Amino acid sequence: MNHHPQRQPAPAQIPMASTPAEARKLAETLMDAMSTLLGVIERETELVRAGKIREAMASEAKKTELSRRYVHAVAHLKASQKYLTQTAPELLTTLHRHHDVFRAMLQINLTVLATAHAVSESVIRGVNTEMQRRNIPNTYTAAGRRATPGPRHITPLSVSRSL
Repeated sequence: MNHHPQRQPAPAQIPMASTPAEARKLAETLMDAMSTLLGVIERETELVRAGKIREAMASEAKKTELSRRYVHAVAHLKASQKYLTQTAPELLTTLHRHHDVFRAMLQINLTVLATAHAVSESVIRGVNTEMQRRNIPNTYTAAGRRATPGPRHITPLSVSRSL
């Protein structure tokens, strides 16, 4: 048995913007990542609201890749923040405004997804309750109390989490 944990390769050093052209390119990359990801998220929100869950799930791989691009761009921005603060504060302010809009749209998406999850969970619990009610015999004990059914009377509900 190996007692030494495997070492993860050190993360690559994130380059910092050091010229106005690099700063502009960084801003464009981040804006593009946010806009593209936001387009996919808005589409997902529309589909979930319409009850088209399978179609919404089809964009999962694309959303994951766009999220990676976004996180990489944000990491690059964080590494370059000192330079941007000193040389291009207006660019940084513009990026912050766009990011605030981006965050608001993400919050809407998360609210829609949470609502869909709560509704589906409620439906499943309701179906399970109805199944159990129909399968449990309605009997009473000698003392006149309702009998507690044994495990053989409870029918499990099985749900596939993959669509």
